[in-house]
Formats: sequence, C-alpha cells, structure tokens
Amino acid sequence: MAKILASTENMPYEEWLEYRKKGIGGSDASVVCGINKYKSPVELWLEKTGQLPYSEAGEAAYWGTQLEALVRAEFTKRTGIEVSKFNQILQHEDYPFMLANLDGTCQHPNYGTCVFEAKTASAYKAAEWEDKIPDEYMLQIQHYMAVTGYNGTYIAVLIGGNTFKWKFIERDEEIISMLTELEKDFWEHVQDELPPALDGSTASEKFLAERFPDSIPKSKIELPETAENLIAEYNSACEKLEEITEQKQKAENQLKEMLGENEVGTSGNSVITWKSMSQERLDSKTFKAEHPKLYARYANKISYRRFSIKAV
Repeated sequence: MAKILASTENMPYEEWLEYRKKGIGGSDASVVCGINKYKSPVELWLEKTGQLPYSEAGEAAYWGTQLEALVRAEFTKRTGIEVSKFNQILQHEDYPFMLANLDGTCQHPNYGTCVFEAKTASAYKAAEWEDKIPDEYMLQIQHYMAVTGYNGTYIAVLIGGNTFKWKFIERDEEIISMLTELEKDFWEHVQDELPPALDGSTASEKFLAERFPDSIPKSKIELPETAENLIAEYNSACEKLEEITEQKQKAENQLKEMLGENEVGTSGNSVITWKSMSQERLDSKTFKAEHPKLYARYANKISYRRFSIKAV
C-alpha cells in the first residue's frame, strides 16, 4: 500500500517541482532506463541534485496537461468506466524514492482499483500505438503500479486531435523488478552525488553538446587511465561500422545493377526503388565571389565541436 506524500490540490507549480526532487516519478522511469529520446540519465541526475532546472517538453507537455480532462471524459463516454481524479503524490511503502502522481483511478471488474493514465500524441506517432503502447509509457505505468500495488492500468490517448484509443495493461512483475533495481541504483547516485555513466543515446549526445558547447583554444589535459579502454572500444566500433557500411554498399550496388534503368523492382515481400530525383541548390561559392556583401549579410555562422581520435 502506497503512502500519501502530499496533496497536489491547489499546490503551486514551484512546490510541485520541489517534490519531484524527492524521488523518481513515472515520467522519469524511461530516462533512468536509458530509452528516453529527449533526456539522458545524467541530465535527470543534475535535475534531481538541483544542479539543473527541471525542464518539460514545451508545448507538447502543456497541451497534454490541458487536454487531460477531455481524454478522461472521452474514456468514460466510450467505456462507461468512471474515472476519479487523483490529487495526491504517492510514495512507495518500501522504496520512498519511488513516487507517483496519477492522472486518476478507476475500477476494473476483475482487477479492482486501477491506474488511469491520459495521453496525447502527434499524428506522426500513430504507428507507436498500433496494438501496443510506446515503451516509455509502458515503463511509466508499470512504475505507477509498483508504487500503488495496483494490478492494472487503463491508458487512453488522443492521437493527432482526431483519433482516440484506449488499452488495458496488466501489472508485469518482471518489468517492475527490473525498474525497481535500476531506480534504486540511480537514486544511490543522487544521494552520493555521483553522476551515472553516460550512455550512447542521442539524449546524452545532445546533453554534452549543450553542456560543453565551446572548447578552450589550445587547452590540453591528461585523461585518466580508463580512457584507454574507451579509445579501444571506439576504434573497434569504427572498424566494425566501416565493414558493415561496405557490406551495405556492396548489396546496394548489386541491386542497382539488377534494376538498371528501371525505377522499381520486386523480390518476395520487398519493393526496391531507385528513382531519379532533382534538387535546386545554391552555388554558394559563385554567389560569394559575385556578391560578397550580400553573401556576408545572409551567411550563417554555425559553431560546433568536432570529435576525433588519432594515434601519435
């Protein structure tokens, strides 16, 4: 049975943010597991330790909150299942760092009290909701079931503003066990103020680019001994990537030879296309030579850091 940490009714947004720092919420679960496209575990660690202000996904998060009541009402209209709004932050009985802020609760004839979760999604993500739910939301609702002890969740989504779907998801003890261990390990990093290791996600790459946007000219340091293993790992991956890229290109070249002048070819369940395309591109070199002042006026300077490893 979960403990009530605080009531969110009429709670100021700033106070709610402070409660987020006290533990790991449902939306944090996918970040801790390293599958979130928009946030890295290190970035979440910085937020939880107060070194980085909490960030939401802008307009998408705002409209998700605004449309929550509509999704809840539509779910009841289509299923006849009443949803009770939930105005409390819950805390796991055994693991106080595991928190839950539910959109609501409802009743299932066989599973009793269940979690209700409302979502909105872009039309571009419609495929992610075909016969399943996105992985990050699966982790979120399993986290909620871990905290509450409930055995099921109704999750409803409005896709692209004109498609409504809902699904019932059962409690999965295997996922919950994995989540609990990963969140336990992450929270130890928060308490010890030791950052978790960076992973290979796009979110981690973005975090580093934003954290260290510029290099200090001609600055140089001696890296720790562990760098040697990472360099070997990097070089090995580059060799494998080169080999795989060559294999891919070889297959592509041979398929192009088979197509010849034809635009489309079929083989089994596959359709291979090699279409003629045309693009208009600005000849920047000529434009700069013939109109230097105009070029200078509209040219954009892009700053970035290039990474490389070479033997000395």
